Formats: sequence, C-alpha cells, structure tokens
Amino acid sequence: MKTTVNLPDELVREAQEIARRERTTLKELVEAGLRTVIRQRTGEPPFTLPDASVDGHGLQPEFRDAHWEQVRDEIYSQPA
Repeated sequence: MKTTVNLPDELVREAQEIARRERTTLKELVEAGLRTVIRQRTGEPPFTLPDASVDGHGLQPEFRDAHWEQVRDEIYSQPA
C-alpha cells in the first residue's frame, strides 16, 4: 500500500544516513521501525527471563576470584 507521511526534514535525513550506512532502504527502515512500535504497543509483554537463582551465600570462598577454567576443572574432576 502506498501512503504519504509528512516527517521533519532532520528526521528523514538522519534515517537516510542510517539506511545508507546499513545498506538498506528508507522503506525497510521505516517498516522495521513501525513493526517495532506496533509490537511494543500491542500489549505483548516483553520476554523476561525467569529468576533461576538459588538461596545461598554465593560462591565458596576458594572460587570467588577464580577463573572459569578453575571452576570447570573442579566440577569435572569430582567423582560422580
């Protein structure tokens, strides 16, 4: 569908620059922007990662400043 929209000159220039930089078209940039706004305003709740933390006091003292490799090696060196 074709439509006409009046936009501030500076906004169009900025959008054109972004489109050039990203090697896309102004049409595609406007379409992506509209889709984003519509998705935000249609009541779809944003994805929220559930809290999977556990109660406790954090890492054991010997691992507080350890690199991941040390933690990993300790995990996998223990008998199952």
